[in-house]
Amino acid sequence: MGYIPTTPAEREEMLKACGVTRVEELFEDIPEEVKLKGDLDLPAPLAEPDLLRHLKELAGKNRTDLISFLGAGAYEHYIPSVVSHLLSRSEFYTAYTPYQPEVSQGTLQAIFEFQSLVCALTGLDVANASHYDGATATAEAALVACGATRRQKILFSRGLNPQYRAVLRTYTRGQGIDLVEIPWEDGRTSLEELAKMADRDVAGVILQQPNFVGQLEPMAEAAELAHKVGALFIAVVNPISLGLLAPPGEYDADLAVGEGQSLGNPLNFGGPYLGFMAAKEKLVRRLPGRIVGQTVDVDGRRAFVLTLQAREQHIRREKATSNICSNEALCALAATIYLSCLGKEGLKEVARQCLLKAHYTYNELLKIEGLKPVFSGPFFHEFALRARKAPSEVAARLREAGIAGGLDLAPFYPELEGAMLFCVTEVRTQSEIERLIDAMRGL
Repeated sequence: MGYIPTTPAEREEMLKACGVTRVEELFEDIPEEVKLKGDLDLPAPLAEPDLLRHLKELAGKNRTDLISFLGAGAYEHYIPSVVSHLLSRSEFYTAYTPYQPEVSQGTLQAIFEFQSLVCALTGLDVANASHYDGATATAEAALVACGATRRQKILFSRGLNPQYRAVLRTYTRGQGIDLVEIPWEDGRTSLEELAKMADRDVAGVILQQPNFVGQLEPMAEAAELAHKVGALFIAVVNPISLGLLAPPGEYDADLAVGEGQSLGNPLNFGGPYLGFMAAKEKLVRRLPGRIVGQTVDVDGRRAFVLTLQAREQHIRREKATSNICSNEALCALAATIYLSCLGKEGLKEVARQCLLKAHYTYNELLKIEGLKPVFSGPFFHEFALRARKAPSEVAARLREAGIAGGLDLAPFYPELEGAMLFCVTEVRTQSEIERLIDAMRGL
């Protein structure tokens, strides 16, 4: 975006229109003790060539040559070339999202198709136009549960992605919502503890499938326990896994959310990502963000419109479900193209290859003396292991072999000190898997 300076005369004119004489008057509501009194602590400005050189040096520190066996919420999958080809067309290539009903029919249809695909994927009735990422979608789902039940307590599994848990705390802080963690046993949510904790104050119960350490959760049983006390059940799901695993609608989840990065969006050092949210029809008016609907115009032609926008810009603030105003339109379009290209059987094949390659790798690694499994339950494409050496030392040795892998779980779960999380997706070849096994054998 270009820098557009204003002249002193223009600034004075704008201040006059606002009814003030100084810029500082616009910020009088901000307490003096939190105002920045001096200049920002920034280095001196650089000429454009020097700045570009500096940024290239910084970017060059990233390692992009490693064979990745990392997952933990961000996954490497093969992206058909048609995705980027269609995504880069000028009529689509903007990060900006539509606000008005009369916006481009093509953009609206793309969002409508995305919503339809998310519904088909999750087995639920309605989906919105997307969220910033899986973490914010999870937090927004918790708010939906509180609004729908008029209760203020959310139970969430210890197996929920730690970053999602952090965002959940941030979202609910100040709203009087009580967040309570459900303990786990052997890496899976304890149904016994959930049964004890579920009471008539609980608005929603959140479980992740597969959970952060790769284990498959007892989703149907947890949903039943939530519904017994009138709470909503929120499933945080990996969309690729839905090629094989039961969709949330099948085990009676009320809301399904997740991270859509793995659907046609490349790993990109932290983003942009794509959150999705689907729900039962009874919750449609409580969904945050926007929903595109399909109709016909005055001539009877198929048309698309922004149908629901339960945000404070459009309705009374106290009636708004959220102040979220942007969806990840371009990322959602990538997911739409990706899913359309793969189709039901293609997605199933990707999931099948993830499952088979991950289990092959797991079984071969366990043949190495000193490597032990951390959990005993079923998993999809991520698994935790312990080695004789510390995870930091293992990771360093793997990097020397050109491999990124073995996420240290201790920073997230102190009780799992020494445990490492590996991920194997369909993009890993036999030779790359053998290279990991050889590197681990040499430790």
